[in-house]
Amino acid sequence: MCGRYSLAPTKKQKAQQLDALKQPPVWKIRFNLAPTQSAYVIASDSPAEIKEMNWGLVPSWSRDGVNNGKLINARSETIFEKPSFRDAVFSRRCLVPADSFYEWRKEPDGRKLPYRIFLKNGDLLMMAGIWERWGSGTEVQNTFSILTTGPNAEMAPLHNRMPLILPTEAAQQKWLGKLSEESLVEMLAPPADGLLDMYRVSERLNSTGVDDPTLHEEVADALRLF
Repeated sequence: MCGRYSLAPTKKQKAQQLDALKQPPVWKIRFNLAPTQSAYVIASDSPAEIKEMNWGLVPSWSRDGVNNGKLINARSETIFEKPSFRDAVFSRRCLVPADSFYEWRKEPDGRKLPYRIFLKNGDLLMMAGIWERWGSGTEVQNTFSILTTGPNAEMAPLHNRMPLILPTEAAQQKWLGKLSEESLVEMLAPPADGLLDMYRVSERLNSTGVDDPTLHEEVADALRLF
């Protein structure tokens, strides 16, 4: 799954990947983005701008519109079967930019050790997402989920799920365009091996109330491969 990520883009990342988009007047830098919080997305209905939506999809048919954080992820393998996701995946897709995402390694003693995962080439991650609009008038809210898939070689020792990453501009633009179900299925595979790097970070990340640059600092630790 993907339950926490960060977006603190560098000037170089903005210039190379976001310069052509209408950007927020003031960026909200986040080192510990958690479910139900506001985050930036690039949505299929306006692919030339960066919008804010809340993380955790609220289906349009929800009675109360409450974002309980249960739909922060959508499994690629079953996305066409789930009532909450099947309409959105055809007509309301989005990209979720991040400089990294986090995953936890479970220890025999019950501890959960967080790792920061990012692209080796230094680019921003563009995670595949779907979004939904709930309500009308002054009560409208836009929410999103991040698609997940099975792990690639780098992630497999750490966790059996990972975000669906679209590493090329061509793939990103394709995701935001019109696609048949067959074309969508072809895009739902795990990312290629060799794209990612990672290191352990502080357990302070475990608290959603902590959000500062020190969460990106490496903590010495060797990832066990068994």
